[in-house]
Amino acid sequence: MTSSAPAQTPSPTTAGWSDAELNRAENPHANPEKAAKVRSMFAAIARSYDLNNRVHSLWRDQAWRRAAVKSVNLKPTDDVLDCACGTGDLSLAFAKAGARSVVGLDFTREMLDYAEIKRDNANASNTTFIEGDAMQLPFDDASFDVVSIAFGIRNVTDPTKCIAEMFRVLRPGGKLVILEFDQPKFAPMRWFNSIYCAHIMPVTATLISRDKSGAYKYLPRSVSTFMQRETMLANLANAGLAGAKAASLTFGICAMYRADKPV
Repeated sequence: MTSSAPAQTPSPTTAGWSDAELNRAENPHANPEKAAKVRSMFAAIARSYDLNNRVHSLWRDQAWRRAAVKSVNLKPTDDVLDCACGTGDLSLAFAKAGARSVVGLDFTREMLDYAEIKRDNANASNTTFIEGDAMQLPFDDASFDVVSIAFGIRNVTDPTKCIAEMFRVLRPGGKLVILEFDQPKFAPMRWFNSIYCAHIMPVTATLISRDKSGAYKYLPRSVSTFMQRETMLANLANAGLAGAKAASLTFGICAMYRADKPV
């Protein structure tokens, strides 16, 4: 017997993003209410989050997650932490690949409700989902062999603190993998992607989810104003991680970052 979706997603208590806050003059990462707005936004779109991911990545998002799992050469003795896990797609990909244990952490309870349903339907008994903050991980030092974050580091209020926390909980020799949206370097693809994200995706997302939180207007603004690839690599190195490198996925729409904690 499979679990079904929660009957209703509770209405968020804090407003999401307004058009004024997402205009070209404003950087959403500098908004002092960013954390509350991001949590409210994800609470509002939890029910339709997976479908929106599939449609708006043109069904590439699962391939990106599989690439992340493959990149760490998972062993059956590995304990994995998936930060900002959302509805659990990457967490469950690690579980399916044979991790000894997987912990998915997210600060939006509504997203975790769906993650737990998917875990139960997949019989992924090695996977636990908990509510928590990726910038204040509730784990001892050196607790995990692999730490991941997919499309979440852009949404935290202090990415460098998040990286430091992920470094802290990695065991020596442990592996970090980050997936994040990027801006394609190839000019025609960059033009197409900007038009798609700014003008097409917000319309189709509204049709799919009846979104009033501004989530799919926030997404392209948060990508275009987020740190560049070179800055991310420098931040990984500054945190103490070794061998930091980036790979482009799907014509540069997505970037995958890999780095290791020195032994």
